[in-house]
Amino acid sequence: MRKIKSSSRPRGFTLIELLVVIAIIAVLISLLLPAVQSAREAARRAQCINNLKQIGLAFANYESANQVFPLGAMTGVTSAANSTWGTQLNNNGVSWVALTLPYLEQNNIFSAINFQVHITNGLAQPDLATAWYTKISVLQCPSDGDQDGFRTDANTTKDGIGQYAVTQAPLPPGGGTRMVPVTNYLASFGDNYCIGALTTQAIFPTETPYTTWPPAIGQPRIGWPGYQGTYADINANLPPVGSPGTLRGMFDCTTNQSVRIASITDGTSNTIAAGESLPAQRGDNNVWQFNANSDGTTVPINYPTPQTCDPLSTNGFGTPNWASRCSYANTGFKSHHPGGGNFLFADGSVHFLKQSIAMTTYCALGSRNGGEVISADAY
Repeated sequence: MRKIKSSSRPRGFTLIELLVVIAIIAVLISLLLPAVQSAREAARRAQCINNLKQIGLAFANYESANQVFPLGAMTGVTSAANSTWGTQLNNNGVSWVALTLPYLEQNNIFSAINFQVHITNGLAQPDLATAWYTKISVLQCPSDGDQDGFRTDANTTKDGIGQYAVTQAPLPPGGGTRMVPVTNYLASFGDNYCIGALTTQAIFPTETPYTTWPPAIGQPRIGWPGYQGTYADINANLPPVGSPGTLRGMFDCTTNQSVRIASITDGTSNTIAAGESLPAQRGDNNVWQFNANSDGTTVPINYPTPQTCDPLSTNGFGTPNWASRCSYANTGFKSHHPGGGNFLFADGSVHFLKQSIAMTTYCALGSRNGGEVISADAY
């Protein structure tokens, strides 16, 4: 009997089956992608926390060596509480970053800075170029994809999207494009006004007006005299009348007010020392110079200030357009972490504060000696 050969061939996928498989794979990817992104963000946040802890350790070691925390900046004012720097206080203008370099294991950069040269008289010129163009990794949050340690020098480009340092950036060693080094971590000046004393007709919406004195019962103040804790209350509405603003936070960038452990009467575990910043949303953010090395707590966390600014126009520094990166609303702490930001406290601990935190609680954490009572579950 003759065998009949089968003419059937191995069966392949039909078009519909193939499309079903592709659809299933796409669904699986869509389910896995958020988990992968979440894991990556968790790793970036962990690195950010580690950076802040290193900065906190530097603050603690500086205080241990000098019995005082570093100045927010060394500026042209005499008779400072911090006598460690002596006559150099009146000859400089560099930020707390420069002062803490030895405690951040950056002695080579520290040695490259001439602390006898004032920042507006040449410090940002060629003699600082080596330090200026050295990237300090501990100052960079990996979640900030808008910069890689440097942004364009707006004093050169006039484009409104770069950084406005006090002076034009020096040329890089060997030549190239002028850039401004930026940082994702700024010190805290606490719950002093973010603008008031510089613009008498404007006050940021979350701050208590000057004329509200004494505070209403059950309505704690949001903000106190002294623009960023350093300038006089020029409106003379709150005591002490006409006196220089008293620093309520940890770091002062203009009048050399300094802080000792004993002056943190609210407790080091209840006082913010530093937090996150986004250079793309603060037009004057820079590493070395006193004009932009601190933020405050009267501006809500992650308050957006993304608009391009132009110091030569009405949208320049001091503008009441609170969305501008040149407005004083840019002095609020902010990050790219979803829902809030990381904050360094005076005891060296790091906490993630939600952007939904009550402003009274946030400002209480900003002050070091306000006498506020904060419950453990308030943040």
